[in-house]
Amino acid sequence: MNNLIGNFGKHGILLALLILIIFNLFYTPYFATLQALSINLTQVTPIILVGLGMTFVIATKGIDLSVGSLMSIAGTLSAMILLKDLFPIDDLYLRITVAIIFPIIITIGFGCFNGWLINQFGIQPIIATLILFIAGRGIAQVLTDGDVQFFEVPEFQTIALSRILIVPFQIYYMAFIAVFSIYILNKTLLGRQILTVGGNEKAAQLSGIPVKRVKLFVYGFSGFCCAIAGLNSIAMNSAADAMWMGYLIELDAIAAVVIGGTLLSGGKASIFGTIIGALIIQLVGYTLIGNGVPDAAVLVCKGILIILSVWLQNFKSTNEN
Repeated sequence: MNNLIGNFGKHGILLALLILIIFNLFYTPYFATLQALSINLTQVTPIILVGLGMTFVIATKGIDLSVGSLMSIAGTLSAMILLKDLFPIDDLYLRITVAIIFPIIITIGFGCFNGWLINQFGIQPIIATLILFIAGRGIAQVLTDGDVQFFEVPEFQTIALSRILIVPFQIYYMAFIAVFSIYILNKTLLGRQILTVGGNEKAAQLSGIPVKRVKLFVYGFSGFCCAIAGLNSIAMNSAADAMWMGYLIELDAIAAVVIGGTLLSGGKASIFGTIIGALIIQLVGYTLIGNGVPDAAVLVCKGILIILSVWLQNFKSTNEN
């Protein structure tokens, strides 16, 4: 029994993904079409992007509840720049460049602010990031007076709407960030330090690892991933809605990370697992909605998946000890 559950913990997410795909092929109308594939890929992209940053954070035994609000801030700032509401830049391509770079810098700064609060005051990550979870979306709404920012800048929208070899362009930069994340986590000293901090912070500190800098990095990187997800969102929709952009994405991101095998207790992380977990989260929602199940049931199923994943983690950890 123990071996069976242990093997499921290793290969269960791939099996679950395969079952979902097979079920949809037989029972969900139009699943086996390029349009359905495109819809699922574009909808899962922000979950994966935010999930990548969340993986780094959870690997240090942290959590980041502010990701949805940071997405909203990044998207709102970018839309305001494109509309010349923030900076009166007449040159189109310079304006687009600023609309990409400026929100990324600001959002990384907010991410580092989360890390600074945790380092400076010893605040629990769930409380530190709760500040921007609440205030961040408020900041975005104040900037826009609560209005949706509509814009029409095709040159900017290509970052989400263009295709290369029929694959949406956003998949390429999402894949690049994923590969970069895998490299950092598995092939660099920084990656080893991240996992060591998550596994035993006191031991990491005693061994000379710069724990505070590591935490600043992971929360800053989470902010970066949120910025890219926010830019992608407004490019897809030609609009920025400060109230609803990134709403509840923190739940999908955490679910993807946990389902993917990253330990909530820190010290172990899997970028590949997070990507598979995000695909499962996306397909669960698509499957249920595509077969006439109410939206509320999707949230219930996601909750069940998280509970099952945490139980499997605890079961495996107990048996290893």
